[in-house]
Amino acid sequence: MVVTCLGLGTVVAAMASLNVALPDLARDTHATQTDLSWIVDAYSLVFASLLLPAGALGDRFGRRRALLVGLAIFGGASAAAVFTTDPSALIAVRGLLGVGAALVMPATLSTITGTFPRAQRARAVSVWATVAGAAGLLGILATGALLEQWSWRSVFLLNVALALVAFMGTLWQVPESAEPEQPRLDVTGAILAVVGLVALVYSVIEAPTRGWDDPATLGGIGLGLIVLVGFVLFELRRQQPLLDPRLFKNRHFAAGSLSIMLQFFVFFGFIFVMMQYLQLVRRDSALMAAVTMLPMALAMGSFSRLTPRLVTRFGLRGPWTVGLVAVAVAMGILSRVDAASSYWLIAAGLVPLGAGMGLAMTPATAAITDALPRSLQSVGSAMNDLSRELGGALGIAILGSLLSASYRSHLHLAHLPAPVSEAAHSSLAAAHAIGGPVAEQARSAFLDGMQFALLGGAAAAALAAVAVAVLLRSPQRASNATAPTVTTHESADHVHA
Repeated sequence: MVVTCLGLGTVVAAMASLNVALPDLARDTHATQTDLSWIVDAYSLVFASLLLPAGALGDRFGRRRALLVGLAIFGGASAAAVFTTDPSALIAVRGLLGVGAALVMPATLSTITGTFPRAQRARAVSVWATVAGAAGLLGILATGALLEQWSWRSVFLLNVALALVAFMGTLWQVPESAEPEQPRLDVTGAILAVVGLVALVYSVIEAPTRGWDDPATLGGIGLGLIVLVGFVLFELRRQQPLLDPRLFKNRHFAAGSLSIMLQFFVFFGFIFVMMQYLQLVRRDSALMAAVTMLPMALAMGSFSRLTPRLVTRFGLRGPWTVGLVAVAVAMGILSRVDAASSYWLIAAGLVPLGAGMGLAMTPATAAITDALPRSLQSVGSAMNDLSRELGGALGIAILGSLLSASYRSHLHLAHLPAPVSEAAHSSLAAAHAIGGPVAEQARSAFLDGMQFALLGGAAAAALAAVAVAVLLRSPQRASNATAPTVTTHESADHVHA
């Protein structure tokens, strides 16, 4: 249990922890705002794209083997990152980290459910769920503490140490488990999904640099959408698809998947934007920026434990919808923050954001898993993970692009020499290094971009609330599934896993 949770925590923490180091990283590597989006997003994008095929490989050829290979890739790529000095090289290394993480995460849960006896399985899964939820915050706090003494490279050294310990522990303690009778891997479907997602996200991230009306941007977005439509049509024709699109005919499954994706779209996009604001606009230290997030984490934990009782009393739709509305309101509040705002205004947004995420996550996950029969529970678990990682990747890409485009358009430095103006336009960290009036204008432009991006997050959360309310407006037909219920703390943790 300890070993599998260490592996899980290592890859989950890597999703959010590097956000704290972005200002330091930008100053050291001269990364542009677009580069920063890619450095963070390359990990989540590859992670999300490979989750389904990586999970299938682990089930077929051995979960212990998948853990060992994934941890070796993750640790080796982290070691390589320590020696990188170029943003492009760091983007490539972060993508390789995502390959390792995609092998590790599904193998940890499958190892628990495949090896623990039935009497202990529910408690073991609840521990897994707790680690999956807490590791992101722990990663942010650990990174903040490391940056008080060392550079951003120490974040990757921590990854190496954790991966090494988890690798040795897996060799020592984790038994092998596999399902050799699993259907043949849908290689073509996996390739279509990866190509479509990469083309779409790449085009969105590059849009602020190229222009949203640039033929390359429009062509890339169009290509991504066409390939993803092709993936759906291809999967509909297969007897054993990687992901059966017909599952989305079930309203609870569709609502849960869409909600999880949009929730983490907002959440990861917010973390990406907020960490730069706290350190470069408010000039907080990395550790102080991490500690600032604690009210959100406390509210999320408290309300996630309260949700099962609320669902029992009021049904699934009410708490779920209220949670999404709270997230939208929170993002609206946070969009009003500026350089002179008190911490109380930030906390007034963080608390409902955490509470809303806590209220909405458990019902959304319950809707996905309870909508499927026992024979398809592995699909439900994979879809939950995929929705979360894909939502996070798109959130960083789209909200980061909105921030970058608005920042560039609001920063007017025509009176400066071209090299200085180009450096300031590349990122707030570069403008901050220039100092003086340039830094002040850049902070103002960044705030304009941040407010625009956070309003985009509020719109996404409101869209999720409307979608859930509409999809659950009438009882699910008995032929599809019965409405999911969550009645105890333990069952809430189980369905979250």
